Amino acid sequence: MDTTFSLGQEGNKLQHQHILPVFLLLGDIIGLVFSLTLTLWLHSGQLLDWFDPLFYVFVPLELIGLYLTDTYYPDTQIAGLRTPSRIFICNIIVSIITAAIFYLTGVWGKDPLAGRLILLFSLGTFTMWAVMSRLWAVKWVQSHSQQTRWLMLGAGEKAIQFAQTFVKLNSLGRLFVLAEADQQTNLLANSSLNWLGSLSDLPRCSQQHWSGVVVANQIDLSDAQVRQLMEMRLHGIPVYKIPDVCETLWYKLPSSLLQDSWLAFGAGFNLTSSSFSLKLKQLTDIVLAWLLLLFLSPLMLLIALAIKLDSPGSVFYTQVRTGQEGKPFRVYKFRSMCQDAEKSGVQWAQTRDPRITRVGRWLRLSRIDELPQILNVLRGEMSLIGPRPERPEFDVKLKQEIPYYDLRYVVKPGITGWAQVMYPYGASVEDAYEKLAYDLYYIKNYSFLLDLAIAFKTIRVILLGKGR
Repeated sequence: MDTTFSLGQEGNKLQHQHILPVFLLLGDIIGLVFSLTLTLWLHSGQLLDWFDPLFYVFVPLELIGLYLTDTYYPDTQIAGLRTPSRIFICNIIVSIITAAIFYLTGVWGKDPLAGRLILLFSLGTFTMWAVMSRLWAVKWVQSHSQQTRWLMLGAGEKAIQFAQTFVKLNSLGRLFVLAEADQQTNLLANSSLNWLGSLSDLPRCSQQHWSGVVVANQIDLSDAQVRQLMEMRLHGIPVYKIPDVCETLWYKLPSSLLQDSWLAFGAGFNLTSSSFSLKLKQLTDIVLAWLLLLFLSPLMLLIALAIKLDSPGSVFYTQVRTGQEGKPFRVYKFRSMCQDAEKSGVQWAQTRDPRITRVGRWLRLSRIDELPQILNVLRGEMSLIGPRPERPEFDVKLKQEIPYYDLRYVVKPGITGWAQVMYPYGASVEDAYEKLAYDLYYIKNYSFLLDLAIAFKTIRVILLGKGR
């Protein structure tokens, strides 16, 4: 039986993966208020004045700093630095910036929050609070994953591919499988998967507690089995198709796991189907592109001078890229490689590529070599945010090897995009496959808020030098 309509929509999501950063943010706000109040009370017996404008300067600065140093996902590392180290660095920088603001505005010593050592002691107290909350969050996620159990129906090739990714991200919990006899060989080759029996055992397994049920794409369910899944869903157990899990938990849509029917009947794709969303995005692109060109012109002039002094050749570099609906256009960049970089033909840039100049390496790390593409946005060839355009020479190969590759060109390419802020720079077919998964998520789930999130994440990439 085709289960597209009965199971294709998302059930209740695995909430702790998404609400943990929100709880950490709320905890930080409480921690900042507590630290400031405690320090003021110990220093002068005063309580925090909620109408003090300096409070609304310091707190947002600290929260933005914590976001830009990526401390709301406490189990990640950046450049070898764990979250506690990044919190220390963030607070040192925030304290310097805040002190400079207090001094330049003339409020130093005149406002209770700008009093002697108030800022230093408050940040010291909050640093301990922030570090402890992250350590607790990591411990909570690890303990929660040990109690999380998922059930997967089917063990075909795509299901096993999904299961391997699921197990690799072990914070999601353990995965148990119901599979037919002819699929057990796939399971035996993956010792990390737990085989519970065949699909006929679904009634027995439905009596157990599950965090979610995943239904493989290539699987035929009887009417009775579909009703059993509906009963589980009505009792609070979410039931997903494999693409729904990837979309909900990992914010991407691996093209090898998709089907025409899922794309045809799935929700979303507002950027291609909603004229209002498209017009709003176009208007936002034009207004912001002019503002960026105005405010970043001095920086772009300095970059041009640095390129000219660093190596012979032109300041700008142009390439033919594939645009919306496959139409080629010429993209502008600051030159980051030596002048004859492609004398041996078109090739992907590699890690520590010897063709990259000294200035070019810095430009690529911060990704500001893409700034001249503001002109492409003003010409209507690109958007500020969207899938990155690829070179036609690479597109030919990628179309042959990656399913649904052409879908990335149903919208305008962008200067930055979901793939660029969620996946490290890569230059291979495998990397292109991963980046397409994020591009497809963006196209399907486009919203103004998603664009706003990408903009903030792009700032973080620039400041942390997470480019290539």
